Amino acid sequence: MTSTVQYEVVEPGIGVITLNRPDKRNAQDVRMTYELNDAFERAARDDAVKVIVLAAAGPHFSAGHDLNDVVWHDEFTQVSNWGGYGEPGAEGWVAREEEIYLEMCARWRSIPKPTIAAVQGRAIGGGLMLAWVCDLIIAADDAVFCDPVVAMGVCGVEWFVHPWELGPRKAKELLFTSGSWDADEAHRLGMVNSVVPRDELTDATLALARRIAAQPMFALRLTKEAVNQATDIQGQPSAVRAAFSLHQLAHTHNLERYGICLDPAGIPPALQDRFPQAEPDDKLRAERRADRVAAVADHPHPGKAQA
Repeated sequence: MTSTVQYEVVEPGIGVITLNRPDKRNAQDVRMTYELNDAFERAARDDAVKVIVLAAAGPHFSAGHDLNDVVWHDEFTQVSNWGGYGEPGAEGWVAREEEIYLEMCARWRSIPKPTIAAVQGRAIGGGLMLAWVCDLIIAADDAVFCDPVVAMGVCGVEWFVHPWELGPRKAKELLFTSGSWDADEAHRLGMVNSVVPRDELTDATLALARRIAAQPMFALRLTKEAVNQATDIQGQPSAVRAAFSLHQLAHTHNLERYGICLDPAGIPPALQDRFPQAEPDDKLRAERRADRVAAVADHPHPGKAQA
């Protein structure tokens, strides 16, 4: 099976992690989540690496969570100890999302080495989360960002740092409207550090990584911790966890009212143009729909079928 994530030390001091599902526009499935965590841990433990770059193969950084994921969590070893993961109904659903989204993002954000995201094309929904956990973001001039899940009946993606990344008023506007913003707007808002031509993204990112790698490792670690502590004192961890609870409430509401958490066929038609994610074949789509209908009949809350 082809790995969904590649890792390479491209030159002394710099490790590059590459999202490697270009045919799916790097949509984040469960396998990618765990393989990405393994790559981050490998880079964090590698004494030869001082800076970690998160890049993506293909034209897009990430189309977000893979709404057609057919892999379930029991193929992987949990990284948190919250329990309930794999149970039917609401307990299993919340524990699953807490593990693969909330806890994973918290781990990646706290890696004791500088991290840089190199973003091209679309970064949608869960793709934002992958970029936002990094310390710095370099955007190609073709980058477009969007968190459209309010249109799906949910109050933003699980790693809810929008007020810090965009500012409170702009965060509300973009969430309320499911609006997109381009690389220049992201730079103006302070969400990205710089914007470069698409064909210069790799070179510009590595040049920045080299400048950082020239600094003392212990000082880099302490400086990252100091800045992270500043946002912690502002209440970011508590705010993210509180928003995660509202996210789960929205899932429950959607299930009780509509019988689904998301469109059981995949991406809601109104949002197709914002998700450049490859569609499954008809047979797989039919199987997924049947699985979800059966799960709704068996449990009053989303469980295994709601991948």
